[in-house]
Amino acid sequence: RDASGATVAIEVKRRGEIDGVEQLTRYLSLLNRDPLLAPVRGVLVAQEVTPQARVLATDRGIGWQVVDYQLLRGAEDTSLRLF
Repeated sequence: RDASGATVAIEVKRRGEIDGVEQLTRYLSLLNRDPLLAPVRGVLVAQEVTPQARVLATDRGIGWQVVDYQLLRGAEDTSLRLF
């Protein structure tokens, strides 16, 4: 659920493509049938989201977000830096 209490279905992929949007669309269709959950909004989350998937997701009212899995895992950055 989001901050306002609405149900959110999140599809997590390494690479967000049209297939992921299609899969999330099917999940949303099923989840929105349940009156205890509806309305359900969807978000596609991936390390990379293709331009085609972005357009399709937007057309279907599905949000998308690019994330850095290494950062989420808390993996230590081994690159040299001053601070």
